[in-house]
Amino acid sequence: MRGLFALAVVSDASSIVAEQDLTGYSFAMYQQEFSKTDVARRSVFENNLNLIKLHNSNPSKTWFAGVNQFTDMTNDEFRAMTAGRKEKIFDGEAQIHKLTARAHDVPASRDWRDSGKVSPAKDQGGCGSCWAFSAAESFESHLAIQTNSTVQTLSPQQIVSCAPNPDQCGGTGGCEGSTQPLAFQYTKTAGLTTEANYPYAGSDGTCQTSKIDPVAYNAGYSLLPPNDYTALMDAVGNVGPVSISIAAGGSNFQFYSGGVMSNCNDFVMDHAVQLVGYGTDDDKDYWLVRNSWGNWGENGYIRMQRYGEGKEPCGVDSKPQDGEACKGDTSPRTYCGECGILSASSYPTDFTTVQPAPSPPPPTPEPAPSPPTPPPTTPAPTPAGCVDSEDSGYCDYVVSSSSCGLIGYNCIASCGCCDDASSCGSGEAQLLI
Repeated sequence: MRGLFALAVVSDASSIVAEQDLTGYSFAMYQQEFSKTDVARRSVFENNLNLIKLHNSNPSKTWFAGVNQFTDMTNDEFRAMTAGRKEKIFDGEAQIHKLTARAHDVPASRDWRDSGKVSPAKDQGGCGSCWAFSAAESFESHLAIQTNSTVQTLSPQQIVSCAPNPDQCGGTGGCEGSTQPLAFQYTKTAGLTTEANYPYAGSDGTCQTSKIDPVAYNAGYSLLPPNDYTALMDAVGNVGPVSISIAAGGSNFQFYSGGVMSNCNDFVMDHAVQLVGYGTDDDKDYWLVRNSWGNWGENGYIRMQRYGEGKEPCGVDSKPQDGEACKGDTSPRTYCGECGILSASSYPTDFTTVQPAPSPPPPTPEPAPSPPTPPPTTPAPTPAGCVDSEDSGYCDYVVSSSSCGLIGYNCIASCGCCDDASSCGSGEAQLLI
């Protein structure tokens, strides 16, 4: 699977974006906002802007559309960028996900970002490397979960440039598409290095083994049964984020800006993403999906409607050459879930670390208690005729430092400004009279 589109880290997706006010929004404003220079795209942009406004005018909508980097593309152009093939089950290589003991008692909601097991959202650029991003992200997450460590940002470029694809599953490899299981099969023997060691280039490139300094290897990977709602809920709720495949070539995805996506009505699998959780918003259940199109959607994420066991919509993928098929496979498939989200899911397992995992950040220490503020001292009234008006606090200091002689004996004797005049000794005091 090629999916869509320089590795750019974008902001945290935990905040939900608001619907845009597109009143008066123009092509010139769009060009400036998204650095677009082709004036020939104006009519396409204006047609799409009208579609966006029409969708947003529906008072019963569950999600809202907005302008983004794809608003000056026709849907055919957008779909061509996502077109690809993916997913093949490798006999003898993968394990089928087995339901955990808590499969029927999953948490009410789950967001793996909350526990620090998801790296920031990224942008795959113009390379069809969604499969490599999806795989690298799940490798990151499951490594952090298994080692109880801080998530590291690992290298999708290593997978793009180095992972073989002999049967042309999901494409011909690299930027022309492949599958997440093929990536996990590759990292079993090659491991995966960091983004810093092998930076993203947005192109196929030649495999540069000198840049590969693996942080870990996975001994295997698990595949989920297709169209199994309970298995996917169990995996993402109890095990960790999951690499999944969806149909993302429709106008819904092209213009999505926020809310809970519903009525996708597309089952042609063409894009790889990462499922990081699920939840409920205003009585509408949803899947939480991380994309690799930069700051698209809800800060790099999309929420897709979740219907429940036995209630998920299903449809036929009549173009398996753009979806699940390997070369020569043209058999139609039936997939279920919003945009076919239950179609093909996998995650890496059983890690062996090579480099020490980064330690979780230490807890913030409690601030040391502040010393009590001494109560202010109020000078005692000065008796008539006293020549020294120092307060009692100062006199106490004078006594404790054996410096009574620095104040006059007459003051000590007549005014009592030291707590104990006799402690000074009349002789010492008289020396300075």
